[in-house]
Amino acid sequence: MAKRDYYEVLGVNRDADEDVLKKAYRRLAMKHHPDRNPDNPKAEESFKEGKEAYEMLSDGNKRAAYDQYGHAGVDPSMG
Repeated sequence: MAKRDYYEVLGVNRDADEDVLKKAYRRLAMKHHPDRNPDNPKAEESFKEGKEAYEMLSDGNKRAAYDQYGHAGVDPSMG
């Protein structure tokens, strides 16, 4: 399955700064946290997807590689 765009996952623009990224991640994490949705595996997947997106976009080097090469720039198994 193809991964969704990290900016789309967090619901932010490509020029979003660190504060906007953090707020978007926290909002998504609160909504989809497994403790708040114990019987919803889809919520857990959304939570993990949001965590991965935030980890990549909050790191300057990883974000630059992602912006230039997409998922292939940050995932060694993709090329």
